[in-house]
Amino acid sequence: MIRTKRVFERASPGDGVRFLVDRLWPRGLKKKDLQLDAWLRDVAPSDALCRWFGHDPARWPEFQRRYSAELDARPHDWQPIVEAARKDKVTLLFGSRDVTHNNAVALAHYISRLEFRMEGW
Repeated sequence: MIRTKRVFERASPGDGVRFLVDRLWPRGLKKKDLQLDAWLRDVAPSDALCRWFGHDPARWPEFQRRYSAELDARPHDWQPIVEAARKDKVTLLFGSRDVTHNNAVALAHYISRLEFRMEGW
């Protein structure tokens, strides 16, 4: 099971393995204060894609399509998430204020679709 959560929300035991999936460290947050297992900055969308998207909900479907294409080309970046999800719950952490239209939500959706294509999930 893969969930998403803002970095500013308190960690809970039910989070399982916690991955920060943003390219940049969240403003105003000290590294020692964020309980996470790994920072997977390379799994985040490219800078160009982030600038194009600009957190515009109208661009959300196209953002997901383009981000999926980037992820298809870089399976080694998201593989740690899949491996952790096979063993435990996973929480993808993000800094965006928009809890619906962000890269962590798109990434969780992308990985959940892999469930149908992968054996041994």
